[in-house]
Amino acid sequence: MTLNQQIKRWAAELGFQACGIAGIEPPEAEARFLDWLRRGYHGDMDYMARHGTKRSRPAELEPGTLRVISVRMDYLPPDLPDAWAQLADPLRATVSRYALGRDYHKLMRQRLQRLAERIESRVGAFHYRAFSDSAPVLEKPLANQAGLGWQGKHSNLIAQDAGSWFFLGELYVGLELPIDPPADNHCGSCQACIDVCPTQAIVAPYQVDARRCISYLTIELHGPIPEALRAPIGNRIYGCDDCQLVCPWNKFATPTAEVDFHPRNGLDQASLIALFAWDESTFLARTEGSAIRRIGHERWLRNIAVALGNAYRANPLNAHLREALVARCTHPSPLIREHVVWAMNQVGKSADYTPNP
Repeated sequence: MTLNQQIKRWAAELGFQACGIAGIEPPEAEARFLDWLRRGYHGDMDYMARHGTKRSRPAELEPGTLRVISVRMDYLPPDLPDAWAQLADPLRATVSRYALGRDYHKLMRQRLQRLAERIESRVGAFHYRAFSDSAPVLEKPLANQAGLGWQGKHSNLIAQDAGSWFFLGELYVGLELPIDPPADNHCGSCQACIDVCPTQAIVAPYQVDARRCISYLTIELHGPIPEALRAPIGNRIYGCDDCQLVCPWNKFATPTAEVDFHPRNGLDQASLIALFAWDESTFLARTEGSAIRRIGHERWLRNIAVALGNAYRANPLNAHLREALVARCTHPSPLIREHVVWAMNQVGKSADYTPNP
């Protein structure tokens, strides 16, 4: 068995659903990425521009790198509520599927470390470094070069046999391994993801203006959410999956066997009012080990206040909604107070947005 074959077998044994090997030449996506930055589509994510071409050139980030081993780990939890029904219920909270369970970063890096150790057992000591969304790495183009899938018009990676509900990880190695052929694009004329985006963040095929993206607004943005984009957020309080929900390739997605990715604390079917009642200590306890924790309690309440405002617009006679908002009117954070006041002022306004499956 060749070393490449052995690496892929070990990767499968460690719980990765796919593994491929890419070279380190700058991908075609480098020019698109630099243009994306020039257009300001990264918004407040200054870290995206901080490292220059290190993000797209592995040997600049990690000297001595000769190849990139790219891996995929599926995360789709089993037995989830119907996504469109959940989005249509203004009183329920919607959390992006990748964040329902444990944070994936640590798990992925641990598995990659074990993969490196297995390679070391065969070839001896060698130079390597493991990544999983933890450093300036242009991981989706690298995964494309390694044959794991193609970047769809929504910019997420799509695998022909598995859809897009998966995480990516990389092992930069100082080994001259044979390279796998890149994956072909199979989006064709489909533009379902562009049409469904609640905030029209996909401004053109393969171009996402993060400043309009609900995932950016609810996770990356630290300040106030622009008022014009609050109604389209609906009941999405952490991330957005709409572009993946409509992607026809996700009919091939398989629920994950990784228990760590299964929903915790009932976040797959929680009510907005219940989550808005969490104080900071409850938030920290319930989000321990979760990707959600990184936004902090203040932004958590900001996001839910927006969702409650949208719910209040649809349910103006719901006394429980009003009570929940009134309880936060005097919160010490100006950011939270601003969004609570906006939410309370939604009574009597037209319901100008409906989820579009």
